[in-house]
Amino acid sequence: MTWRTRVAHTTARGARVRRAAVLVTALAALAPACTLAEQADKPEKPEKPGKEAVRQGPPGKPADGRVLAVKIDNVQPARPGTGLEAADAVYVEQVESGLSRLMAVYARKLPPVVGPVRSARETDLELLRQFDGPALAFSGAQSKLLPLIDAAPLRALPPEDSTEKAYHRDESRPSPHNLYVRPKALGARVDEAGLKSTGFRFGAAPAGGTPATRHTVDFPSANFAFTWVEYEGRWHIAMDGTPARTPSGKALSAATVVEQRVDIRDSRFRDGWGNSSPFSRTVGSGTARVLRDGRAYEARWRRASPQDGTEFTTADGRPLAFAPGPVWVVFTKA
Repeated sequence: MTWRTRVAHTTARGARVRRAAVLVTALAALAPACTLAEQADKPEKPEKPGKEAVRQGPPGKPADGRVLAVKIDNVQPARPGTGLEAADAVYVEQVESGLSRLMAVYARKLPPVVGPVRSARETDLELLRQFDGPALAFSGAQSKLLPLIDAAPLRALPPEDSTEKAYHRDESRPSPHNLYVRPKALGARVDEAGLKSTGFRFGAAPAGGTPATRHTVDFPSANFAFTWVEYEGRWHIAMDGTPARTPSGKALSAATVVEQRVDIRDSRFRDGWGNSSPFSRTVGSGTARVLRDGRAYEARWRRASPQDGTEFTTADGRPLAFAPGPVWVVFTKA
């Protein structure tokens, strides 16, 4: 079976954001069947021979996991994302050109539709090993990464391995930011117990911390801001200076936000334009900042092996519980 990886482009803030967004949208309208470069201020380029994501053999291995992870596009033309408000955890990863991509994880319930769905990265494979046999919905990957996806302990669910009812394109939106998935049609199942392997613990806030009403996280070409809204008990999310909302207009929010500082380095994988795909190493230990209940906690994180969950503790070593509700984890460079 053959399937291709596509990449999108936008930039982060100010004039660069506006200029890139106009370019991407214009190119998408003129040539919706082509790939859009995820590279600043460069025109659309055709796919290069030998760079196509080709997968041979049987579909991904079945798994009896209890979570569904979906890779979601997060450049400006892809917003607003669909189904993010129903995710139990959202991981924010750095990809080529300093942009961001999301991986939404569902354990308690499956929304009707999620998307736009985009390609997988090496970071996803290590990150997902802390779950017990997860399913991963994605569209495409770098060709040399495909054997690693096939060998990973997960159930791979790209469009070509799924039923015709599972994936669809919204023709009212520009390609390639218009591929959506119906999770129930994938045959995936979820169970709240699937979150336990992450190492997340939920409960009362620990003592200490400092009052915080706003926190920002910068990528080279993306920006995230989290603002505490007391009457909701949630952190509202903004991306690249714009409040993030659901398709219905509701503010996107999280009960707990984690800025997890990790080793981010160039991987051995590159896209069709020669850009190295960053790899965020989530095994090891380091520092973090945890936001909950209008307070910020300086924390430590530790994940001993890929099969282990990630433990978060306060600076003095006490377990750090998260507030009940959605968790957003943003991986930043240590």
